[in-house]
Amino acid sequence: MQDRAARIRTATLPAAPRVARDPRIHADLEHLRTLDRRATGLSFLPRQPARSILNGRHASRLRGRGLNFEDLRDYLPGDDIRAIDWKVTARTGRPHVRVMTEERDRPALIVVDQRMSMFFGSVLNMKSVTAAEAAALSAFRILDQGDRVGGIVFGDAVVAEVRPQRSRAALNRFLSALAEANDLLRPDAPAVEPVGLTQVMRAVARIAPRNHLVIVLSDFDGIDDQTARIVSGLARRNDLVLVTVTDPLGEGLETNVRLVVSDGTLQAEIDTRGADSRRRLRDFATGRLAEVLDWQRRFGVPVLPLSAAEETLPQMRRLMGLGPR
Repeated sequence: MQDRAARIRTATLPAAPRVARDPRIHADLEHLRTLDRRATGLSFLPRQPARSILNGRHASRLRGRGLNFEDLRDYLPGDDIRAIDWKVTARTGRPHVRVMTEERDRPALIVVDQRMSMFFGSVLNMKSVTAAEAAALSAFRILDQGDRVGGIVFGDAVVAEVRPQRSRAALNRFLSALAEANDLLRPDAPAVEPVGLTQVMRAVARIAPRNHLVIVLSDFDGIDDQTARIVSGLARRNDLVLVTVTDPLGEGLETNVRLVVSDGTLQAEIDTRGADSRRRLRDFATGRLAEVLDWQRRFGVPVLPLSAAEETLPQMRRLMGLGPR
């Protein structure tokens, strides 16, 4: 098991034998690869459709690729006065402008939660499947835009890092790590202390110090004040997009029913006939999402809501202001 986790971390696990799986429960590598041709139309560039959620309030706009300093030259009539280098102008006595060139690409880091808290679904998909599909669609589209792409895949006991590169080989390593982490999610999986989101976000800050596109897909279980501080720093130096993956059962429970829940080892019965029980369960399920939405207000971070109760691609197209295919 330890060797398997190590091979997932380094994205070097050999391909598993092909076994028919329910794609709503597990997202295997073959399924993720088929999403390549379906990602057309999605965009994470600064110019967004008018109805795109990424084109909302000014603070939530994507900044896109940065600029590299190229040269200094004399000012010429018609030059933009905002490009004048006032220090050089004062030192030489003649107006000079800074010549800048746009960076050829913008590295992207896609962070995908595959912990046991994501192995849940009451209508269509497991949350883990929805997150994996959205991550694959995003990765294919970003690479097609000409940008480098990599990612971090984290489960309860494993974290795989793939540095951003402009290559299909790197993208395939990311998809392989994602499929293997997804495959570890099982009802009989041993109970372990899950990797904390704060720990993962520290890794994000190390790999993407500035001028990256960072997309985080998670249910944001286990966030705290420390997580918020890291998110604030990432948002100042990068284009940060948070994708909340939810299930409708967490948003509203039926009344007058008894639920039996299990973590694979222990089992408990929850009686939802009492208003107090329903309120506590609702507050538990929606509390962390309210905090993530507060990050949107405080840090200007766009938040994209995805539901495991619907197909992934139509939701992403709708959020980005695109019509149905």
